[in-house]
Amino acid sequence: MAERSTAAVDVADNSGDKPLTAKADEATTDGTAEAQDAADTGSQEETDETAASKTFPATPDLHSGHKLAGRYRLEECVTRLDGFSSWRAVDEKLRRAVGVHLLPADHPRARSVLAAARSSALLGDPRFVQVLDAVEEDELVYVVHEWLPDATELTALLSAGPMDAHDAYQLVSQVSQAMAAAHREGLAHLRLTPGAVLRSSSGQYRIRGLAVNAALRGITSDGPQRADTEAIGALLYAALTQRWPYESDAYGLTGLPKGMGLLPPDQVRAGVHRGLSEIAMRALANDGATASRQEQPCTTPDELAKAVAAMPRIPPPEPAFTAPPEYQRTTYQQGTYGRPAAGAVVTQPVVPVPPAPLQSRTGKALKWVVSALLIAALGLGSWQLAETLIDRDNNSGGDPGTTQSNPENNDAPPVEKSKPVPIVTAQDYDPLGADGSEKPQSIGNVYDDDPSSYWHTDWYASAEFGNLKTGVGVVLDLGKTQRVGKVDVSFLGGATSVELRTADGSTVPTSPTGFDKVAQGSGTQVSLKPSKPVQARYLLVWLTKLPPSGEGNYRGKVSDIKVTS
Repeated sequence: MAERSTAAVDVADNSGDKPLTAKADEATTDGTAEAQDAADTGSQEETDETAASKTFPATPDLHSGHKLAGRYRLEECVTRLDGFSSWRAVDEKLRRAVGVHLLPADHPRARSVLAAARSSALLGDPRFVQVLDAVEEDELVYVVHEWLPDATELTALLSAGPMDAHDAYQLVSQVSQAMAAAHREGLAHLRLTPGAVLRSSSGQYRIRGLAVNAALRGITSDGPQRADTEAIGALLYAALTQRWPYESDAYGLTGLPKGMGLLPPDQVRAGVHRGLSEIAMRALANDGATASRQEQPCTTPDELAKAVAAMPRIPPPEPAFTAPPEYQRTTYQQGTYGRPAAGAVVTQPVVPVPPAPLQSRTGKALKWVVSALLIAALGLGSWQLAETLIDRDNNSGGDPGTTQSNPENNDAPPVEKSKPVPIVTAQDYDPLGADGSEKPQSIGNVYDDDPSSYWHTDWYASAEFGNLKTGVGVVLDLGKTQRVGKVDVSFLGGATSVELRTADGSTVPTSPTGFDKVAQGSGTQVSLKPSKPVQARYLLVWLTKLPPSGEGNYRGKVSDIKVTS
């Protein structure tokens, strides 16, 4: 059940509740991707379907196995509501699972759904489930989006119990930052429910249905920023208390007691983090008033993200270790051939304990002999080494680096001196990204001999690029095949893990695997030196782990790269 609801794009809610973000859509009734209790919801679903059939065109009568554009094969219908349906499907061209929203082209919301999908696709933010296609053809409008089978819906996480302070902090921090970025581009969600938030196996949160879910249900708002901020506050409240912050039950959570008003989370459940409790109250509709402080309310996701960032960072809980069982000392029990007489006490014979190894007289003498031999060997080795060094200094007639070899005497070839290798040009390298580009406008800063300038990556939610890719980097073009003995890379912001990869050809390889990995390192001043000099024209400085940026995310910054032969 969790796997089905996790992959769908906010197919519906199972509560019948009308969250504040959906108040503008009073006539819309939520469907569900999960199985419902027939006794509780059967009559309501029949009423909804009857109302929908009177208001909207009939939902497209499609079946499993139907193909869209000869490419997207429908597998399972997960929602059928208000004249549209949502499906789990397979992209047969790229051999991957996708989700599809379908509605008739004459549906009153078809135009707004297409516009919302195309606007969401242009955002390209990895913190959101990406829209892959938005098409109108054959009297149908359909929107294709990512399918994340390895992620878990927040609804399922909350059903298991309230989150600890660290997990709740990560939830509100990541979701508020993502929604702040969306609103800066003019996009709102308006249906930010527990079913719209997913957590990946790496702990990163992703938001699905940006703009599209609201368009499908005809939801609008005069204050979209305030609506999304209040929705984030409700998610945080539920994460801290496992209660929905309104009187009605919703999303599998019990509402607050009737007539009590909006109670702070730390008054609903013991042990709730005080700072997170205040953040939740500032985001919800309570004019910013809290029990102990009169803080200003957070009316936009950006204000909420800044309030969370101003809090002291909440570390993860210490892992609990189970103490090993106490060691039970056992002794050897000697038996007897005959059964002892009744009442007789059997005594154990006293067995002398042998001395520990090397603690006897012979062992001590052996230790002294071994120690003396080791000291003598070290002294002899040191004397021979010093004599060798003195002889070499006396016999050398000049700089060893300039000594000429004599081929007739089979001498070794001369050691080539290291010298700087000029970088002709550089380019950003992001073949694993959605758009194949990574801040190309500042790429020239990596070889301009100015340590104060730098090229930086996009920001990511974790040091491992939010598990979206294995790395990004910079490709250096030396103009022609040249000898490369060492590449020195300077980073800003913190220790960065990096690899040096080389290629000797007429074009830059299209994949990181097209390069040969010759060295790796980590730090702020990294010297990447192959085990032996290599011949190459293209050098890939491939960043594999990013440092924290101080803004709650991770970003790599390369200030200077030097190449020597």
